[in-house]
Amino acid sequence: MTDLAQRKASRLLPLTALLAAHGLSLLGNAVTMIVVPLYVLELTGSVVATGVAGVFATVPMIVGGALGGVLVDRIGFRRAAIAADVASGVTVAAIPLFAATVGLPFWALLALVFLSGLLDTPGNTAKSSLVPDLAEAAGVALTRASGAAGAVSRSATMLGASLAAVAVVLLGPLDALLLDAATFALSALLLALFVPSGATGHTEQRGEGFWHEFVSGVRHLARTPVTRNLVLLIVVTNCLDAAGMLVIHPVYARAVSPDGEFLGVMIAFFAAGALTGSAVFAWFGHRLPRRATLVVCFVLAGPPPYLAMALDLPLSAVLVVFALSGLAAGSINPLVYTVLYEQVPRAMRARVFGALTTGATAAMPLGSLLAGLAVDGVGFLASVLLIAAVYLGATLAPLLGRSWSGLERPKHPISA
Repeated sequence: MTDLAQRKASRLLPLTALLAAHGLSLLGNAVTMIVVPLYVLELTGSVVATGVAGVFATVPMIVGGALGGVLVDRIGFRRAAIAADVASGVTVAAIPLFAATVGLPFWALLALVFLSGLLDTPGNTAKSSLVPDLAEAAGVALTRASGAAGAVSRSATMLGASLAAVAVVLLGPLDALLLDAATFALSALLLALFVPSGATGHTEQRGEGFWHEFVSGVRHLARTPVTRNLVLLIVVTNCLDAAGMLVIHPVYARAVSPDGEFLGVMIAFFAAGALTGSAVFAWFGHRLPRRATLVVCFVLAGPPPYLAMALDLPLSAVLVVFALSGLAAGSINPLVYTVLYEQVPRAMRARVFGALTTGATAAMPLGSLLAGLAVDGVGFLASVLLIAAVYLGATLAPLLGRSWSGLERPKHPISA
């Protein structure tokens, strides 16, 4: 290897390690997202209980997003990411360990799920906040770094879903969670070894309280039209996605497969399509008009899977729809994060991303709970059709109003 190639590889190593660490922790989370709803259904036999578990999985994202972003800004991106992964690994490992020893009643499971979610959000915020700096140090364009991060995220979801489907059958739902704990440990190790300690990201302390710093992040989002609009759109779509992921999809999977393992297959097909979409965006995203791309991708990613389930299509056709919807969805997160990296100053990046996470997840517990109640009250078919209709209406919003024009590339991106 030439000196030039060695220097290039050395520059890329921290960014590569960050993406690998993020992928490992997300892989474990994908296992948890599949295993926990199936375990709750097995334990209680109640769709409402599954919705309640979804609430306990998503509410901590709001708390962690609100205060976690401020904490990440205070202690630094790298240190926060490592600490969050270690703590999350311990919390997740406690679920099967308690179940195998002293027992795991439903309330204890909810408590552990809550704690795990509370720790995940600051860790993910810290990793996301590191991307622009490490991309710049590696000489990688921001659009490509965002696309690569999206591809890693989708890959982790795809592999995690496939792994969960196998693990549930071979090991059982609780033992599968040990895989989650192992991925958190590996993620923390990669960050500690290969991401330089200089990638802290912390700012000088000014004696401001947590609430004041959080509010400053909210104000930045509110005063920037494009970020404000994105938050509102993501609040609605995340609510609908939570209803699908935590309630609708598990119920459908249990109806069409004996052990519910089809849930993992559905998510894996969606993730495979999304991985392809993220990779395509990484290479060609800079050439696409952002507003039109966002609308088309949201419309194709949201309603079609629900319509496929409502129409009772053959399972092979359902998987094709999920894959194509995933292909469209793959460009959404890289596009959104590219806009945010351009709009948010580095000095307040984590707290703004934390505020964004809070807004984006605020409606998710409600979506999960209402989906459980709706399936029990009006039936599966009516619930699925309603979700598809609301999804379509929400994702057409970027076609209205001049404030969405801020999606396009700014002449002078904010970096300070």
